[in-house]
Amino acid sequence: MALNLDSIGKSGPPVERTWTARDVMLYALAVGAGQADPYAELEFTTDNSEGLTLQALPSFANMLGFGAGLGQVGDIDLSAVLHGEQSFELHKPVPAAGTARTVGTVVGIYDKGKAAVVVAEATSTDAATGELLATCINTTFIRGAGGFGGERGPSPDWTAPQRPPDFSRDVTIPRDQALIYRLTGDTNPLHTDPVFAKKAGFDRPILHGMCTYGYTTRILLHEACGSNVERFTAMSGRFASPVYPGDTITVEGWADGAVVHFRTRANGSIAIDHGVLRRSTD
Repeated sequence: MALNLDSIGKSGPPVERTWTARDVMLYALAVGAGQADPYAELEFTTDNSEGLTLQALPSFANMLGFGAGLGQVGDIDLSAVLHGEQSFELHKPVPAAGTARTVGTVVGIYDKGKAAVVVAEATSTDAATGELLATCINTTFIRGAGGFGGERGPSPDWTAPQRPPDFSRDVTIPRDQALIYRLTGDTNPLHTDPVFAKKAGFDRPILHGMCTYGYTTRILLHEACGSNVERFTAMSGRFASPVYPGDTITVEGWADGAVVHFRTRANGSIAIDHGVLRRSTD
């Protein structure tokens, strides 16, 4: 699979996405809001609860221009694609409805031997005001696309703190959660089609990585930010192993002022590693 190396450093045309309260609520449900207690997270799941104003979960920012810029690198076989890493920075809380204009830029294509890694940055602004909303970085692992003699890319500097976590929370993913999450727009059959999943090397469909990421974000919001979206400023993590619908995940975090290191575990393995949450301590 040949990739377009000339796309490095180039930006695609702006893409606009309009979202409504319905999209924000659907996303919240898709990442588990209200599952443990239907009345505990109404500010994310309803728009007519007395005394509450609908808010977007912080990780909804990744939905504004997800995959922006990747189209420039060439045709990609979905069965060869795995999500490697995801990070986002919020410049302000994403409103519960609006229109964003997103520009995607290919910032790097790295050679991992039998695979390639494509890093794309998506910058989203409010189409009405021009205000910067979020900057998201998507790292995609493409099997069979390496061997072109390029740089291997940077290695992250992350070490788990050598002490028990300051918090640890378990959540069981319902068996039908991938069917709900795909309604947010990610219809990759890897997550719903048993035949396609086997073609990709899995015995059954795996959960969307961004669904696990969204569950993790929501837990971090409550455990490390006092459920206050304005305190949640940035997050990054590396996808290390798959999560399956029906699994129980464990999010553990180590707080150090404005920085919280975290990991998400499932099936005795680490599902999201090298996790860093940045928060306001005001």
